[in-house]
Amino acid sequence: MNILTPTADGSNTLFNKTIGEHYHSSHGALQESKHVFIEAGLKYVIEQQKKLEINVLEVGFGTGLNFLLSFAQGDESLIQLNYTGIEAFPLTKLVIQETGYEKYVPQIIWSSFIDKYENCYNQRQNLSSNCSLQILPSKLEEVKSEAQCDLVYYDAFSVRQQPEMWTDEIIAHVCSFLKPNGVFVSYAITGDLKRAVKKCGFTIEKLPGAPGKREMLRAIKG
Repeated sequence: MNILTPTADGSNTLFNKTIGEHYHSSHGALQESKHVFIEAGLKYVIEQQKKLEINVLEVGFGTGLNFLLSFAQGDESLIQLNYTGIEAFPLTKLVIQETGYEKYVPQIIWSSFIDKYENCYNQRQNLSSNCSLQILPSKLEEVKSEAQCDLVYYDAFSVRQQPEMWTDEIIAHVCSFLKPNGVFVSYAITGDLKRAVKKCGFTIEKLPGAPGKREMLRAIKG
């Protein structure tokens, strides 16, 4: 069961009673998503790599907030966004609609997402002429690794509540999805995570975290 909960910046998150944790920071769901995944992730790749097409993999699709903001940023930056989410515990369309996230993106983006959300679990869907989405209802370790992603959003629940998502083996698996020069971003920056990513040949960057977090991690694949 999931409980809708307001956060400090006025945006909503969900509390997952099974896991025992919110999907986003209680200090602000919207500002965390923008800070960690859009500013430090997608906008960084757009500005640094000057690509016209970007493949994003999100571990922990959850409520779809990171995707919606990425879709809007892709439109603004005039790029082709090919987005894949991995979600072992898919939320229903009704729950997604109750989040109130339609306030944060253009109506055409929200409507396209909601209309095609359930179909995205069956096969990749074109949500616009420059954005496609597929959501894999699988555990991360069950997803076949192919080094074709430019950017990974690692947005699993915390190591305290979901330690199996932060092992060296799992981190190595998700890092293998990235192309050379691919970018890995996460709200977390534990010593174990830094060591695991370094073992995979990444260069580590410690960046200021979103409100409530002192630092976050960005890593570049060598």
